[in-house]
Amino acid sequence: MGTNFFSRPTDRNQRVKLSSIRIWIFLFLFGISFLSFATLLIFPLHADSIQKRITPPNGYLRVDYPKASFSHYLQNFPLKPDGSPVLLYNGKQKQNQVHVAVLNFPLLKRDLIQCADAVMKLRAEYFYANKKFDAIHFKISNGMDVPFLRFANGERVVVKGNKTSWIQTKAKQGTNRDVFEEYLQFIYSYAGTISLKSELIKKPLSQLEPGDVWIEAGSPGHVVMVVDKAMGKDGQMVFLLAQSYMPSQEMHILNSEGEFSPWFTLPKGNNFQTPEWEFPAKELYGFLK
Repeated sequence: MGTNFFSRPTDRNQRVKLSSIRIWIFLFLFGISFLSFATLLIFPLHADSIQKRITPPNGYLRVDYPKASFSHYLQNFPLKPDGSPVLLYNGKQKQNQVHVAVLNFPLLKRDLIQCADAVMKLRAEYFYANKKFDAIHFKISNGMDVPFLRFANGERVVVKGNKTSWIQTKAKQGTNRDVFEEYLQFIYSYAGTISLKSELIKKPLSQLEPGDVWIEAGSPGHVVMVVDKAMGKDGQMVFLLAQSYMPSQEMHILNSEGEFSPWFTLPKGNNFQTPEWEFPAKELYGFLK
């Protein structure tokens, strides 16, 4: 009959050996538990995101959206560590720090990704992550529509003054990341608030959803994007806004001056004040589905 490891042995030497083994097992398991706990403190199981870090005000519940939707994508967008400053494209800190959190997507080392560019980048990144390459297209300032798939096929846009045309080139083809980045840099260079607004549809404030924007087209113009939404029992809505700005800077979630900060409430007058821009209250727009 074999020895039961957990039965009481009769031989003294065997008892000592088994006691030592149990001590080592205890220390090993304790060590694993401690390391696991420490690891959770430093590296959370899930990346910090908008909805994980920023909770709705008391009495409000976050609105859930289908996992495949742009709204859900924005609500779960990863954030830089808590307390991170907003950085400019040159690595310097933005002078006016008006944010509660910074979105975690990299800038270029050039002054390219400004307010409208950041909005278009988020939209493009959503489609790219879901391999919906045919949905990635934006208009540039002269009204020309520029689909990503034409870049993927090796075509490029020739710009001469305000005139543009497509040519077939020997440039790298495919939907890989480097071609996508080249496409985005072209969009950043030749699109802006005016071209972006031409692609959007106006929406009633009551129909606001994550992914919608307040936009004032111009040179300069500005745009802020809704990235989360919560509802109260009385039907009152609160939402989070994100922006980039000039010069090129990391996209960040804005603090509001209201009682639910950083959450905003719908404007009640003719104007909607955000920390760095005042919009006409009804200039809310959404992307075509």
